[in-house]
Amino acid sequence: MAGCAWCTGWVLAFAGLVSTADAQQTVLPPLVTGDRVGAGWQFNGLPQQQLPRTQYDSVLLDGQRVLRVEARGSYGHLVHDLSPRTAPAAGQLVWRWRLDRPNPRVDLRQKSGDDVALKVCASFDLPLTQVPFIERQVLRLARSRTGQALPAATVCYVWDPSLPVGTVLDNVYSRRLRMVVVRGQGDPLGAWADERRDVAADLRRLFADELGTVLPPLSAVAVSGDADNTGADSLGYVATLAWQP
Repeated sequence: MAGCAWCTGWVLAFAGLVSTADAQQTVLPPLVTGDRVGAGWQFNGLPQQQLPRTQYDSVLLDGQRVLRVEARGSYGHLVHDLSPRTAPAAGQLVWRWRLDRPNPRVDLRQKSGDDVALKVCASFDLPLTQVPFIERQVLRLARSRTGQALPAATVCYVWDPSLPVGTVLDNVYSRRLRMVVVRGQGDPLGAWADERRDVAADLRRLFADELGTVLPPLSAVAVSGDADNTGADSLGYVATLAWQP
C-alpha cells in the first residue's frame, strides 16, 4: 500500500484502556465473549482508512468460542492496550491458533507481499533515545501525521507457510516491527497449534542492537491478519490468548 508505506506495521495505538487493577494482574481479557469480540479489544486501522477492514468475529469451532480472522484485501488489528504505569516488562504469551486458508501471494521479504494471515504481536514502550537517529525521526514524523502513539518496538509471531519455522526478519517498511515465524513450512493447515513465548527473551534477541540493561514495559498486545498489499485473502482462528507473568 504505497500511500502508507511509512506507517505500515506501526498502527497499534495506545489508549490506556485497562484499569490499574487489571494491569497489575497482567491478564489479557478474553478474545471473545459469547458471540462478540471481547471487551477491551479495539479495532485499529490506518488513519482515514479506505481499505476494507479485516474481519474479526466470534464463532463456534470444535466446541469452543474462538476468534475468526478473515482478510480479503484488507487491513486492521485487534489491540488491547496496557497502562504504561503498571504494564509488565517480562512474561509469556500463551495462545492457540490454526490457519485454514493461507494467502498464496505472501512474501514478507517484499513490500508487495507484506501480508500475514495470522500474527500475534507485543509492543513495548522503548524510549526514543534508544532508537537509531534516522528511524527516530521517521517515527516522530509518523506519530505526528497519524496522531497515534505508534510503538517504537514490536515483536510479532507469525504463521507463514512459505517460510521455515524460526525465520527472523524485519518488516520491510519499518525495523520498528520485527517478526519470528513460529509456524511455517511443514505445519498442517486446519489443525490447532499451541504456543508459549517468552516475550522478554524474544525482545532481547530481536532488538539486541537497541536495548539497554532495563527492559521497556509492555504497552499493547495485538492479534491480526492482513491482505492489503497482495489483494488476496486468508482465514484463520485464534483462541485462549493469555499473558502469564
